[in-house]
Amino acid sequence: MKTQMFILRIAIIGFLVFSLNSVVSAQNKESIAVISIDTKGLDYDNSTMGSMVRLELEKANTFEVLDKYDVADIVKKNGIDVNECFGKTKLVKVGKLLEADKMLTGSAERFGEKIILILRMIDVSTEKIEKTDVMEYLNQQSEIQIMVRISLNNLLGIENDQNLVDLLSNFSAPITSEKTTLKLNGPRMGAIWTTGRAAERLMASEKEGGFNMYPVTSVFGYQYEVQYISSGDFQALVEFVGAINGLESGKVIPSLTFLNGFRFNKSGFELGLGPVFRISQVAEGYWDENDIWHMADQVPSGSNYKLEEALDNRGDAKLTTGLIIAVGKTFKSGYLNVPVNLYVSPNKEGTVVGISFGFNIAKRKTKK
Repeated sequence: MKTQMFILRIAIIGFLVFSLNSVVSAQNKESIAVISIDTKGLDYDNSTMGSMVRLELEKANTFEVLDKYDVADIVKKNGIDVNECFGKTKLVKVGKLLEADKMLTGSAERFGEKIILILRMIDVSTEKIEKTDVMEYLNQQSEIQIMVRISLNNLLGIENDQNLVDLLSNFSAPITSEKTTLKLNGPRMGAIWTTGRAAERLMASEKEGGFNMYPVTSVFGYQYEVQYISSGDFQALVEFVGAINGLESGKVIPSLTFLNGFRFNKSGFELGLGPVFRISQVAEGYWDENDIWHMADQVPSGSNYKLEEALDNRGDAKLTTGLIIAVGKTFKSGYLNVPVNLYVSPNKEGTVVGISFGFNIAKRKTKK
């Protein structure tokens, strides 16, 4: 019984201490008043925005917010127009009449597709602006109260829900200018080296179905690119490269390459990846045990040779595909750009390795 009474007394004392601390804390809170918030281009007037800010300020529970009716009564008695009371001098004057420690003011204005919300806290005793918060939001006026809460939390040092901030904040698109854009449209030339069985078919005599070519062939083409992202030093772009090769062997082998490229303008380094389409003469046949190529109609009866397609001048022209992986660097000299690229096109029948270079002159855009 004595133990129970002791516990009850401790609980009562704790409750009284907690209540006393709450009362003292409430009494120690600084007072703050909100007259109105200036609005332009919004569906809300000054008074409504002021009430919204006052509501969120009370919910934050960091200041003793003066009652709006008491504030309105004192303002009216002193002949003050709340719709003209936004400057520091007038607000300090009103704050002294209200005996408030702080005054909260600000503005909410629509600019195109964004809303600029500015909140300022003024210290009445020092007559100085103590804190200011400026935020740019998307023009989502149905969410204006959440915007007020975010801005007020910023002003009071209260952590916001970052997801809400990201959803409502207006982030400007990166500036694109001549200094953040590098265009390398222009001619390309170089050479490719074909390896493996594909190289053997190129070098084979025409009697054997080959092309009597070198494994290293020249390349001449033109690159055109379209930029779709430009952010400071970084660019993302699509590159189109049309080319022909094999001219030194009396051949014309066309190709078209599409690359998704990533470029760093300051360093000049870039990386590209994409498909390549070629027109090649191929035929069906097989490789014997001595790794010699034969046409399909030459398969011995009863053999188990696997038929496949390979380069052969006795075959038909066919669209073939591959993958290009490229790296490069652009060297600059004044307005002259010299891009140099190394690339590889892996294939089980023979990997192709190449190098290309080109040039262009940077041109300033002229206004029409």
